[in-house]
Amino acid sequence: MFALSVRAKAYYELIKFRLSALVTFSAVFGFILGDSGAMFSWGKFFALMVGGFLISGASGAANEIWERDYDKLMKRTQNRPLPLNIISLTEAYWFTSIIAVIGISILWIFTNPLTTGLGILSMILYVFVYTPLKRVGPIAVFVGAIPGAMPPLLGWTAATGAISYEAMIIFGIQFIWQFPHFWAIAWVSDEDYKKAGFKLLPSGGGKDLNTAIQIMIYTLFLLPLGLLPTYFGLTGLNSGIVATVCGVLFLAQTFSLMRDCSRKSALRIMFGSFLYLPIVQISYLLDKIS
Repeated sequence: MFALSVRAKAYYELIKFRLSALVTFSAVFGFILGDSGAMFSWGKFFALMVGGFLISGASGAANEIWERDYDKLMKRTQNRPLPLNIISLTEAYWFTSIIAVIGISILWIFTNPLTTGLGILSMILYVFVYTPLKRVGPIAVFVGAIPGAMPPLLGWTAATGAISYEAMIIFGIQFIWQFPHFWAIAWVSDEDYKKAGFKLLPSGGGKDLNTAIQIMIYTLFLLPLGLLPTYFGLTGLNSGIVATVCGVLFLAQTFSLMRDCSRKSALRIMFGSFLYLPIVQISYLLDKIS
């Protein structure tokens, strides 16, 4: 029983369950926002949830397969299932391939070709482009922000079957949010990342004022972007106010980082980024359905 529990926990970590759950929430957010309200399609909704979760889990598992030797070098990842050999590499390959195929098949059968194609594109960019680029330079953050912002777009296309300007707005908000989010994590984990040769910080990889200013600039962009759903009538005024307040609070944290360039300030931005996106997305949803 204990061995079964250990292996279950290992697979839970291999698919990056919490991250995959957040990705699924963002996809659900896009679906509900894109739904016309005439006749809610529960079939597509659950297909998006299951298919999206499996594709995200497969992407996370493939990332861990690719980086298994680097994970051994970093304190934050050395206890993952592959570095500890709890799951064999062959098992990981099979498991990842199976859940990827199942996830893609579910989207293909129950949603539409556009959503399926975007899901496949997201996997390819995350696993085969973003993952190896992490050791090349900060261009990896730009590339990684594309699949990172794809979930709400997948949700929208699953509901509507098309990419519209509203879809690009919710994609754009999550795309720009990735930069302060990624860079704050890279700042906090800089010592660990250097052990694995990961180069994610901008401005030559320095934890300095130039990097802090770039984090501030991208966070500043979230203020006008957060108001676009209200401006175009996608949501109401209340969510616009919430997005603005959250954006101002998020931005205020970057001034502290510019002032002292400390790990503590970067940590605040990191946790602030974790709060900003779900709070703003939930406010959009509540505004839409109220």
